[in-house]
Amino acid sequence: MPVYTLKRISTDEEWDVNVPFDDLARMLEDDDIIKVLSTPGFSTDGGRGTLSRAGSDWRQHLDRIKKGAGRNNTIKS
Repeated sequence: MPVYTLKRISTDEEWDVNVPFDDLARMLEDDDIIKVLSTPGFSTDGGRGTLSRAGSDWRQHLDRIKKGAGRNNTIKS
């Protein structure tokens, strides 16, 4: 789910919200709240990294690529 940064104009207070777009639209109906232009973030499943979520098959595939890539490769597996 996307994470949006909002700002209250009257107080310059900024905060992040993790809501569906429809809920965000309702929040923005308040004239004192604006969405701060930023790259939206996404919540993760407990902070697990991409490699750990990919599974063991992907890790094995990276190991094969690393072995064939030569001595000074930068592939992390």
